[in-house]
Amino acid sequence: MERVLGIGGVFFRARDPKALAAWYEQHLGVSMTWEQEAGPTAFAPFPQNAKKFGREEQQWMLNFRVGNLEALAGQLRAAGIEVKVDPEAYEYGRFAQLNDPEGNPIELWQPA
Repeated sequence: MERVLGIGGVFFRARDPKALAAWYEQHLGVSMTWEQEAGPTAFAPFPQNAKKFGREEQQWMLNFRVGNLEALAGQLRAAGIEVKVDPEAYEYGRFAQLNDPEGNPIELWQPA
């Protein structure tokens, strides 16, 4: 069976696409032609009433794999961005949550 090789892009609507793209590049290093490091990618539908996504009408959430969760959270906080680091370490890693300037949820994941 032929199968997909990976995620080719993430596309979503924004009130101010240029400003939001600049925010992702400045604070997370994600540019329009972002080259990511090899590693696991989770693909997991959640129940309709999952609280993890913030607003009830929110249908998606970005999860970015990171090398040093505490360091990136510190950088974001220094830039005035609110970041909530989950104090618990799970068998598959650690997590932090934040929102982009348009309120879209972002999860940072440092694999174990």
